[in-house]
Amino acid sequence: MTFALPGFDLDRFVRDTLAEDLGEGIEGGGRDVTSDSVIPAEARFSGVMDSRDAIVVAGLPLAEAFFRALDPDCAIERLAADGDAVEAGSELLRLSGKARALLTAERSALNTVQHLSGIATMTRAYVEAMRQGSATCILLDTRKTLPGLRALEKYAVRMGGAQNHRMGLWDAGMIKDNHVAVAGSVSEAVRRAAQARVSPIICEVDRPDQIEPAIAAGAHHILLDNMDPGTLREAVALIAGRAATEASGGIDLSTIADIAASGVDYVSVGRLTQSAPAADIGLDFQPE
Repeated sequence: MTFALPGFDLDRFVRDTLAEDLGEGIEGGGRDVTSDSVIPAEARFSGVMDSRDAIVVAGLPLAEAFFRALDPDCAIERLAADGDAVEAGSELLRLSGKARALLTAERSALNTVQHLSGIATMTRAYVEAMRQGSATCILLDTRKTLPGLRALEKYAVRMGGAQNHRMGLWDAGMIKDNHVAVAGSVSEAVRRAAQARVSPIICEVDRPDQIEPAIAAGAHHILLDNMDPGTLREAVALIAGRAATEASGGIDLSTIADIAASGVDYVSVGRLTQSAPAADIGLDFQPE
């Protein structure tokens, strides 16, 4: 199965990750000294990747790419699909092939699946909590991602059931407090973006009195920053459908339902990619 994301080079990601682990380009590097010294060249390995926790799966195609990069002839059977919610003890992937190659790729494969599944799992928890307050509100991520991993982390968010906010600085304008400070006012910052034909224009406000100037100047989407549910309800009523509404700032599992119930269209949560713990996933040897 082909795994493709816009702007993401899978082959390069796998190559660079393995090169880092093997120490390529460093004196004395370029090999797995443990596997090379302990495992006979002709040895075979069969194993199962499984989850020790209940998780939402993400990253299995990447794990497969790591193993196939070092043993193109290895046999791999996926036992789950990205986006699946699985119970603790579930088997995710079964593989067999050259022992040295598979053990060299093991850590890179596991790190990737653990990280992405952790994001997907946390995202699913937020989606489910949010639905207690609103059946229509949409959960969004943010740009709080690790450098070089944005495409993958935002993919994991989608596997968890949320949607992506803008992918970067290029696909939407987002006017925040520092932009406003330099431009002089909310209305002037939005006016300049509109004059430059930026679309969509997202404008962050932290006070209700900033909403009308932002909309009048041409904002398409109002980000309501660090507002309590009562203030959010007032803001939604004031906007009255003239722009999309988004609540953001300090939202966690205990507050997201009340935030969503305020009537906003979106809730964005940075911790989905910034703070998700890695899922507990391992690869265990199974004799053939």
